Amino acid sequence: MRQQVLCATLLLVSTLAFVPLDADSNTAVIAVSATVRKNCLISTTPVAYGAYDPIGANATTPLDASGTVVLTCTKGTAASIGLDSGANAQGPTRRMRNGATAYLTYELYQDNAHTIVWTNNGRGMMSIPAAPSKNPRSFTVHGRVAGAQDVPIGSFNDSVVATVNF
Repeated sequence: MRQQVLCATLLLVSTLAFVPLDADSNTAVIAVSATVRKNCLISTTPVAYGAYDPIGANATTPLDASGTVVLTCTKGTAASIGLDSGANAQGPTRRMRNGATAYLTYELYQDNAHTIVWTNNGRGMMSIPAAPSKNPRSFTVHGRVAGAQDVPIGSFNDSVVATVNF
């Protein structure tokens, strides 16, 4: 008898195991979002003039050199780059200092023809079109030390702050 009950129970369980169960379900949507902000990173390479010879090569000829401003901006970000007058400026005149009281004047330009002075306001700022990608873009800083300056020997230096507005 026990075996018959056990066999009947196993038969019932095995039959129920193959009976499909109807299940209900619901769905929900998960909203996913992100905001890409405009951003620009700025870096520079120096304008290193090298040797200035006020009685020889630069007695009448200016000394030219160039550096770069590198912008890396979010795709689609337009910007402008400004250069301040430097740490040793006197009014709008940019000057390198030799550590004492002597100065060597110079200027920084946006163009190779040395006609557009690069400043940090108004028309002197360089306007940069929207970035086509996130890849860095380089912009040349054209520097010029005027010839015929009467300066003593020594090393002359200045520091100019480059600013990107976006």
